[in-house]
Amino acid sequence: MSKNYYDLLGIQKAASQDDIKKAFRTMAHKFHPDKKGGDEAKFKEVNEAYSVLSDEKKRAEYDAYGRVFSGGASNGAGAGHEGFEGFDFSNFASGQGFSGNANGFEFDLGDIFSDFFGGQRERARRGRDISVDIELSFSESIFGVERRMLLNKTSSCDICKGSGAKPGAKLETCKTCNGKGKIRESRRSIFGAVQTTKTCDDCLGRGQVPSEKCGTCHGAGVNRKQEEIVVKVPVGIEDGEVIRLGGAGEAIQGGVAGDLYVKVHVQKHALFQREGSNLLMDLQIKLSSALLGDEYTIPTLDGNVTVKIPEGIKPGEMLRLKGKGVPIDRNRRGDLLIKIVIDLPSKLSKDVKKLVEELKKQGI
Repeated sequence: MSKNYYDLLGIQKAASQDDIKKAFRTMAHKFHPDKKGGDEAKFKEVNEAYSVLSDEKKRAEYDAYGRVFSGGASNGAGAGHEGFEGFDFSNFASGQGFSGNANGFEFDLGDIFSDFFGGQRERARRGRDISVDIELSFSESIFGVERRMLLNKTSSCDICKGSGAKPGAKLETCKTCNGKGKIRESRRSIFGAVQTTKTCDDCLGRGQVPSEKCGTCHGAGVNRKQEEIVVKVPVGIEDGEVIRLGGAGEAIQGGVAGDLYVKVHVQKHALFQREGSNLLMDLQIKLSSALLGDEYTIPTLDGNVTVKIPEGIKPGEMLRLKGKGVPIDRNRRGDLLIKIVIDLPSKLSKDVKKLVEELKKQGI
């Protein structure tokens, strides 16, 4: 049974040549066997479909008879890599794009395979990231704090400042790369021998090496030691947030240091809860205070303050102290919200019971 070339490329039968080209580029990118997760069989089928549908004569035959008689794919039989016929791959080794004019149009094949060939491009050397945890009091999380910690990590050598050279030593041309800083490598692919370029491991791309290595780090440019790190915790940080300190992770010679990630754990407060930029608390008051009004002294994060309880206040009502919550910026803070809880006595004296009975008679 013949293959449905339109389905293989994921296009409609009325697709234009431009649609066919785009679909082929997508599918070739997806199934190329040199790419992780690629599928060589699917890649060949996509290539076969493209070789037919991109040729007007072959496409007309295929549409009419479900097969091609004028050469190339027949009855869906494998067409190998015929879909690349007419393209010039001579510039591949030099890293230049591919060009072609098969079937009356031109395009750059370089971006089709940019991912799996691009994966060979030399990435910048980077040290390992570090993750640590710190615990803050509730007050420290609200107002911010500066913490100092000692970390045992790989850091830049204090003697050679990361160069790996003995102080005063001369620099010589790297013999491995002949001062170029890069080395060409060749590997085989479906296109034949492919040349790639990588950074020289000996000089780390600098093209020069010291005549004498640093005696402290033995030429590594880094060594393991204790280093004091200052962590400035911003105001209003919440439990579970992470502070990133760029470049405070593990150092590496010839590259950039990793980052330090500080995860914050905030202790719970016995009285306050946080809700955005506001703080919440419960305040227990006597029944008489609720009925007649009163004054209560309560603690805040800024010290004790006196709160007026209006007469007739109901359970669950909220009082608001402005500017006693979480700092929003230098000039603004959230509020402290006070939820009223009426403390009802569990036992009443005879005199109190008589008073309550009297209130009951009056409908109170």
